[in-house]
Amino acid sequence: MNPTQLFYALVLQAVPNIGDITAKKLIHHCGTPEAVFKETKANLSKIEGIGTHTIKHLHETKHLKAAEKELSFMEKHKIQGLYFEDTQYPFKLKHCIDGPIVLFQKGTIKWDHTPIISIVGTRKITTYGTSQCEKIVETLAAFNPIIVSGFAYGTDILAHKSALKHQLQTVGCMAQGLQNTYPKQHLKFRHLIEDQGGFVTDFWSTAVMDPSNFLRRNRLIAGLSEATIVIESAEKGGSLVTASMALDYNREVFALPGRSTDSQSQGCNNLIKTKSAHLVSTPADIPYILN
Repeated sequence: MNPTQLFYALVLQAVPNIGDITAKKLIHHCGTPEAVFKETKANLSKIEGIGTHTIKHLHETKHLKAAEKELSFMEKHKIQGLYFEDTQYPFKLKHCIDGPIVLFQKGTIKWDHTPIISIVGTRKITTYGTSQCEKIVETLAAFNPIIVSGFAYGTDILAHKSALKHQLQTVGCMAQGLQNTYPKQHLKFRHLIEDQGGFVTDFWSTAVMDPSNFLRRNRLIAGLSEATIVIESAEKGGSLVTASMALDYNREVFALPGRSTDSQSQGCNNLIKTKSAHLVSTPADIPYILN
């Protein structure tokens, strides 16, 4: 991307009251991020859905300084900023209305011309879930997909490790800036994943991990891929939120069934019962249904 436009896209991100949906609306009206700042507030406030309250902080110089500082951090730590209209920006995520205008990326990820599959599930994965997750990744390996997950305990890290084992690209979606590792116990996997994929986030370097960040992280997991596989989940859990987001994006969702008495299968069984997810009776079901 043009460095100037990346800079102004970051400036837009720094402005309060302007999220990704509003930012895209402004950019599409003006043509480029830089053009947004050259347009008068009076004209911008006439855009449908944009009011004076939304843009009142637009021209504050502190946002320029914040963007300069973030760009400097990115250069120092070799973090790439992918603008949502760039050809390198992940294709599926580009078509999500709330996809980030700038996606931060670190590692060796090659997004083009390959299936992208997200695998999510409980942090308290069972022996059954572990075995099935590994079999699913082994089966999918023939199609050379990118395996996406959230780098958390349990299912997430197992999905990443299984992808590494089968020489597949794997991408961890982070709920904080890329300079931090959460959980810290997974620090030993960072270089392995960066050498065979990488990490993405839409949080700036100033953002610290907070549970409230997981919703934004989960939308990346759902939006990046053409299908989300839920390995195991209790009746309520973050992986079910990710599955719901995937359905909202009109993506395929798969769920591994379990015994009705198993607490860690309740969420998956409910997804199947409500016809929100395809039942995975064997790993081969996934490539078959995805054609």
